[in-house]
Amino acid sequence: MKIAVDIDDTLNILDRVGRAGEYIKRKGLPFKLVDPDSCAFVEVYDWKEEDVLKFIRDGGITAFTDAEARRGAREALEGWRKDGHEVIILTARRKDWFENPEKVSRDWLEKRHIPYDELVADVPFGEKGKYCAENGVAVLIDDNLEACLDAEEHGVHAVLAVGRHNLDCAKEIRFGGANWRQIDAVVRHIAAILER
Repeated sequence: MKIAVDIDDTLNILDRVGRAGEYIKRKGLPFKLVDPDSCAFVEVYDWKEEDVLKFIRDGGITAFTDAEARRGAREALEGWRKDGHEVIILTARRKDWFENPEKVSRDWLEKRHIPYDELVADVPFGEKGKYCAENGVAVLIDDNLEACLDAEEHGVHAVLAVGRHNLDCAKEIRFGGANWRQIDAVVRHIAAILER
């Protein structure tokens, strides 16, 4: 079985408030905190995407490159691969933000010893389901509701990686988990159903 896994806020924990807040303070910028639980840098402060791009290019990329892996993620992916499943890292990281999203992602994964079989970057949230369906992926694990709904529309089992930023919409997806132990159990449940 092929399993696709998102990186940001799924395999890792991004500190958007702290990293952006330090930058804003250091630069003396007028931006104010709007949504500390948002999973999008552009929604955390009252700034525009071009301001976020300046932040990323001025060292803010370290919010991604230094992000901690979520506890249990590596072990879950190792277990799936050991059981014969193929793990595809499927990220929406874009070229206009990361210049080379594959390299930045690969470096992060390898530094944390996260096992995978293939890495695919720059796939927008609303197209992840289509990508999975076209490439024989049975399960998508993502923290983005749009990506999960798109997967389900394309006949792919979606597992929502639940966090503070998406807790209010967790019931919109059949499967979910607040930690990697729960996510692992859900994926193994789906695999058992599909093997019948």
